[in-house]
Amino acid sequence: MADLSNTLAGVCFKNPVTTSSGTCGFGRELNEFYDLSRLGGIFAKGTTLEPRSGNPTPRVLETPAGMINSVGLQNPGVEAVLKKELPWLTQFDLAKFVNIAGNTVEDYAEVAARLDGFPGLDGLELNISCPNVDGGLAFGSTPHEAEKLVRAVRRRTSLPLFVKLTPNTLDIRDVAMAVEQAGADALTVMNTLIGMLIDVERAKPLLSKKTGGLCGPATKPVALRMVYEVYHVTKLPIVGVGGITTALDAVEFLMAGASAIAVGSGNLVNPMITMEIIDGLNDWLDVHHYKSVKEIIGLANPR
Repeated sequence: MADLSNTLAGVCFKNPVTTSSGTCGFGRELNEFYDLSRLGGIFAKGTTLEPRSGNPTPRVLETPAGMINSVGLQNPGVEAVLKKELPWLTQFDLAKFVNIAGNTVEDYAEVAARLDGFPGLDGLELNISCPNVDGGLAFGSTPHEAEKLVRAVRRRTSLPLFVKLTPNTLDIRDVAMAVEQAGADALTVMNTLIGMLIDVERAKPLLSKKTGGLCGPATKPVALRMVYEVYHVTKLPIVGVGGITTALDAVEFLMAGASAIAVGSGNLVNPMITMEIIDGLNDWLDVHHYKSVKEIIGLANPR
């Protein structure tokens, strides 16, 4: 069997397969199907300073080869996560990250500070796709705003920072370089694409908030291209996300430059999908005579 382990930003992953934030809660539901400790890591649900009930329904819709959602970061708030979710999650042997979000820079920084030092928590993932209430655009839409946010969070925590980049920007490479300068330790590429659906009978958008985030297999070519491009402009490790449903998808992302991958909406279709990808990845490496997963990282994308 090939060695599937790797280390990203000082955090050990027993294999490169993780779950993407927003699709697995804090792991309780998936643990009913398999032992969470088999995963390389988990990026838990987006957490904000105060509890959020999320957007009104309808907020999740199926699309051809994917889904579009506008859940609105429904979560119990950071204090409930600290008291209930993390004590449960940290019993498992895998890399554990909490995705954090907010309306202001100060919100993000405060959430990071409260999570800092929690025993067994390996790092934070910054969701910089959230709208900035002062400026309206997402924090990750421009290099300047992204850098400002990461610097503020970096000052409040010693935990490794994985920054989840939005594809909804002029050039994701510029944002990647900006957050590296600001103190990011790794990058997650990419978050969802903005999209919408219209009810032609009622002549109105189907989602309550009109637009939402498109994810699923339809986004894979875009995500793969962005990983490929970002790999050339930064030395930070990359977690590739976007439409991964098979071991071969994972191989493509690894060859494009990702050091790990995250499965998102695929968990909602098949809760065993990550286990199938881990086993399939191991089989593929063995068949192709690779001794370690590290041998294929960036193989199709020499710097």
